[in-house]
Amino acid sequence: MRDLVAGTKYLIEGQKWVGRHGRWWGFGMLPALLALVGYVVALAFLGAWSLDLADWATPFADHWSSPWRGLLRDTLAALFFGGGLLFSLLTFTAVTLLVGQPFYEALCAKVDETEGGAPTPPDTPLWRELLIAVRDSVYVLVRVAAFGVALFACGFIPVVGQTVVPVLGFLVSGFFLTVELTAVALQRRRVPQPERIRLLRARLGLALGFGTPLVLAFLVPLVTVLAMPGAVAGATLLARDLVPTAPEEEKEEEQGPASDFSATPARPVPGNPYATP
Repeated sequence: MRDLVAGTKYLIEGQKWVGRHGRWWGFGMLPALLALVGYVVALAFLGAWSLDLADWATPFADHWSSPWRGLLRDTLAALFFGGGLLFSLLTFTAVTLLVGQPFYEALCAKVDETEGGAPTPPDTPLWRELLIAVRDSVYVLVRVAAFGVALFACGFIPVVGQTVVPVLGFLVSGFFLTVELTAVALQRRRVPQPERIRLLRARLGLALGFGTPLVLAFLVPLVTVLAMPGAVAGATLLARDLVPTAPEEEKEEEQGPASDFSATPARPVPGNPYATP
């Protein structure tokens, strides 16, 4: 329960952080705004062409009598649009993080800088960071899809499918949303994707307390745009809890880099193999 409350607190603290740093709030909204415009345009095209797509997919119904032909094609068109809308909801955060990789990298760095003990980020070219982000997003989306299929099947169970399954759906979505949002901060700390999931699974309450309220808020697209910068800032604060910066690293930041001839290997924080100098 304490981790659950702590996760929600990180979410609130992230929103407070961008509230205190208004320039970074506007800066962090740009990728979400661009992604939202792209999705709205795509959904508008899908809505305009969904009936034509339904006609193309059902040539066998050309000779059906009214109203059955229209009913079939109208239903299919609605399913096409509903599927596109669901796909948009599932992929919006991943696409926003991908589009905004340089923005959110800078935002994470600023949060680390203001909070103290910023890690030394890996010296990775931008194109490689984007490839890693794509791979990690696919890694997460495949697992979300697997859970989605299982929950969809469970939805046909009487009573349970109408009560327990929707709640589990929000919890699963909240966990993986936290995985996505902490990806930038944990990548800066050189934690690979499978280990990020393991760390968050070990602190499940923390991940659910952070991500589940966001899933509910992100059902409204405009809220997604407004809350995304604070969500990234809060995820950075959460990542600092999962993988604290090594004391030697903080000391090096205060004193400057040591000479190559006098440097000694720094030891990681006990129990934290990812806090690298």
